[in-house]
Amino acid sequence: MQSPPAPVRRPHDTRPAPLRRADIPAPARSRRPTGTGSVLGAILDHGPVARSTVARLTGLSPASVSGHVGRLLARGLVRESAETAGPKGLGRPHIPVEIDTGRHLVAGAHIAVAHSTVSLMDLRGRVVAEERRPHTTTDPHRLLGQLASRLGPLTAAHADGRALLALGLATGNRVDPDGGVIVAHPQLGWHDVPARDLLAEATGLPVRVDSHSRALARAEQLFGQEATRASTVLLFVGAVVDAAFATGGALHRGPRSGAGSVAHLPLGAGGPAGAEPCSCRRAGCLQSEVSEAAMVRRAAAQGLMTGSFPRLLERALAGDARAVALFRRRARLVGRAAALLLDMFDPEVLVVVEPGVGRMPECLAELRAEVAERSWVCDDPGRAVMPSSFTGSVLAVAGGAVALDALYADPLGPWPALPSVS
Repeated sequence: MQSPPAPVRRPHDTRPAPLRRADIPAPARSRRPTGTGSVLGAILDHGPVARSTVARLTGLSPASVSGHVGRLLARGLVRESAETAGPKGLGRPHIPVEIDTGRHLVAGAHIAVAHSTVSLMDLRGRVVAEERRPHTTTDPHRLLGQLASRLGPLTAAHADGRALLALGLATGNRVDPDGGVIVAHPQLGWHDVPARDLLAEATGLPVRVDSHSRALARAEQLFGQEATRASTVLLFVGAVVDAAFATGGALHRGPRSGAGSVAHLPLGAGGPAGAEPCSCRRAGCLQSEVSEAAMVRRAAAQGLMTGSFPRLLERALAGDARAVALFRRRARLVGRAAALLLDMFDPEVLVVVEPGVGRMPECLAELRAEVAERSWVCDDPGRAVMPSSFTGSVLAVAGGAVALDALYADPLGPWPALPSVS
């Protein structure tokens, strides 16, 4: 049976063509930890921890836990710590196990609109080293090649003999983790960039790719706030504005890798006075009001000629009244979006990745007050709305978290730097 013909579009029709069922890919499978991954996760959360406690935490049998721990020991992912005796020295001594941070690292890379960050992280999610450089090109092949070339010197200077297991890449907008493809990054002009394959060829490492919002949501679950484990929405506000939603340990991506595309949420009828037009051709959407570029434009309109977002942030942190007012305004507008997301998803926690909220208590207070006024379901913004656990290092964490997420889900997978397990 032949497929129906593709819909005909008029020459100047800018609306997207209607999707046919055959155009919609099957939804990706949620990746859940293997048995060994569950054991490794329990050791991450509670280590140093006895094997018997791991069995209780995971619901696995003691014999099964011992087998999983043996494989993790053989691969150098965990280590045994000092023996501890039972109460008052009675009973068999216990040999706790903990994450081994002395043998392996992961590399991370984050591509922002104006610059890129390369980092090294240990297996507990701690940043060992990071390096940020402005872009000299937006050509994807050249930019990714430059990222790969920076990894060797950074590793030589900071790895201290530890082997790299994998490279994780994070960026904004639409990313397909299964295909390893940056589907669309409008600010860079990128479409369908095979980032995973390009970086794997250039570095020789296993490469994982994901959006920075999903990566940071997973970093919170692995290494950050325990309250994010049940369900969380993460709202990323930077040069790119997007979000991620996780529940039951799984991150929702959508069949077209478009989940979390909140940049064009309307903030009100026509937006606040003086709103800049957005690429969506509507004034007052989220990105047109709170992105870094919008902040710099608004500062300049008020005579605050900083020239860049980092300098504007520096002025605010130094107490400049006009800069502080701009960040407080940004926090209120982000609070509008946060209230919408809280009402839409009703998560346990909403995490806001935004430097003013993370570093300036008055901005966090403004955001929570806006949520309290506008949300119908959030009855305690002081508990439910939180700044990022990684303020000051979110870009360095994002890339590494992509690699660590894959490692903790399947620690016995094909990681070339690890010894094989029979």
